[in-house]
Amino acid sequence: MQALAPLIGEWRMEAVFPSSSPAAGMEADGVAQAVFEYLPGGQFVIQRWEVPHPDAPDGIAIIGWDGGRRSLVQHYFDSRGIARLYEMSFGDGVWRLSRTAADFSPLDFAQRYTGVVSDDARMIQGAWELSTDGTQWEHDFELNYSKRRRSKKGRTRASPRPRIHLKADTDHPVAQFT
Repeated sequence: MQALAPLIGEWRMEAVFPSSSPAAGMEADGVAQAVFEYLPGGQFVIQRWEVPHPDAPDGIAIIGWDGGRRSLVQHYFDSRGIARLYEMSFGDGVWRLSRTAADFSPLDFAQRYTGVVSDDARMIQGAWELSTDGTQWEHDFELNYSKRRRSKKGRTRASPRPRIHLKADTDHPVAQFT
């Protein structure tokens, strides 16, 4: 689980939706954030996220090693009542999540996320894809993370009242939560 150490901490999240998405132009009232921390004992990592928009789910995930699969897995639960199991890998500067089989909930579509971790491990730029047939994948949305700064004592600095900035271009409106 030490391989996941670069994830540990507090992160800001930014979602970028294609202009054809129902979520395009979505505005939020605050900062979308995620926190990764080790469960006491260090055998699991807990990921919690909050998105200040009613159409985007808050959630929690538990990441751990599955000896039977011989891989990491992420147990995902969100505020909509959705429960999913993702196969996961994290290494060589790439974070991958994949769900290609039914688990706690039916598989209406397969999903995968690929995030590239910056050299200083303070940014993750990634995108979710989906597939309805398991072979043809299409872009769903970008999901990027930026690590919040730490003070000299190792605590996250309080930030001023968050502001929402909407960026838009003809291809990809961006809701940036800062």
